[in-house]
Amino acid sequence: MIHQLHVLLEESYEEMVSIRRYLHQYPELSFQETKTAAFIADFYRGLGIDVQTNIGGNGVVAKVYGRKAGKTVALRADFDGLPIQDEKDVPYKSTVSGVMHACGHDGHTATLLVLAKTLHTIKDELEGEYVFIHQHAEEYAPGGAKSMIEAGCLDGVDVIFGTHLWATAPTGTIQYAYGPLMAAADRFEISIQGQGGHGAQPHNTRDAIVTASQLVVALQQIVSRRINPIDSAVVTIGSFVADNAFNVIADKAKIVGTVRTFKEDVRSFIRAEIERIVKGICLSADCTYDYQFHQGYPAVVTHVEETAFLVESASSIKEVHTLKEIEPNMTGEDFSYYLQNVKGTFFFTGAQPQKDHTYPHHHPLFDFDEKAMLIAAKSLGTAAVSYQRKQARKVQGTVAE
Repeated sequence: MIHQLHVLLEESYEEMVSIRRYLHQYPELSFQETKTAAFIADFYRGLGIDVQTNIGGNGVVAKVYGRKAGKTVALRADFDGLPIQDEKDVPYKSTVSGVMHACGHDGHTATLLVLAKTLHTIKDELEGEYVFIHQHAEEYAPGGAKSMIEAGCLDGVDVIFGTHLWATAPTGTIQYAYGPLMAAADRFEISIQGQGGHGAQPHNTRDAIVTASQLVVALQQIVSRRINPIDSAVVTIGSFVADNAFNVIADKAKIVGTVRTFKEDVRSFIRAEIERIVKGICLSADCTYDYQFHQGYPAVVTHVEETAFLVESASSIKEVHTLKEIEPNMTGEDFSYYLQNVKGTFFFTGAQPQKDHTYPHHHPLFDFDEKAMLIAAKSLGTAAVSYQRKQARKVQGTVAE
């Protein structure tokens, strides 16, 4: 069965590439992916596969039913783009100004669509139910996973598997972790209100830029001096805005940044510590402030048994030459919500382009090795089918006893 699955996926590889390149040309931003969602739904309808739309927003859920009784396995792919101008010189370059698939979500979608088609082809030989979750808005909190779960996409699901094409890891590599894999991803905004004035008369002002600059430095000491070195955490300032003429002392400044953590107590501590520091520095500078902390996705924490099962399954794939347990990654992913509700795992599928230089995710020149999609499809498909077979054997063993 697994061999047949792999052969069929290999035969559908060109279709996978075609779908990916089409989606790459027509990306849509988070929460605006109506045309992409329609494309996905039409694909399933064309195959006669049961499909539901508008799940928790623009989400799409399709289901394939095996002829034999079994468990319910969910597989997930995201499909939103990013507000980045595509600067690649390729035939499938984005046609939408200022928007591109700079993270591989087009590849995730193509992978899952073709895998679903393949499983539908051999459904009479399968056990159980397969749920294909096409999720909108992974890139921007509050994300699409939470609302799709609230809308029932995980109802009856026993296990879930998901992957991310990872362009910074060699093709043929599967990276995984037992437990924490990706960090909680939060965002904060600090607005400083001082009293502006003439650049030649600083004594008559309360300089918002100087105050905000002190904050930038002080905030960097949270991780280095307030967090146990054993715990991982990041506090990064991504934006500092105080637009003024050269001879004007600013009355306003705004800082925007992100916090990445794995433990909830560390997450809560940093949230409170930021405000404590802001309050103290603004008090000393006689400025006022507004502090907003936007809690994003929780940490992605995989389940040990399901991760071990995924590793075992992936070891049978001929294109996989390296299975590597990795340290936790400080990037974020709302796949975390699925793993909080059902058992499962999430892993990285190496997709490094065969080029002299690899551009990171979220870069205007980002691209990935499309051969990795076939590996991702085989990894997800093998895990899903093998899980069903394993559970069926358990049931048969119990009956025999």
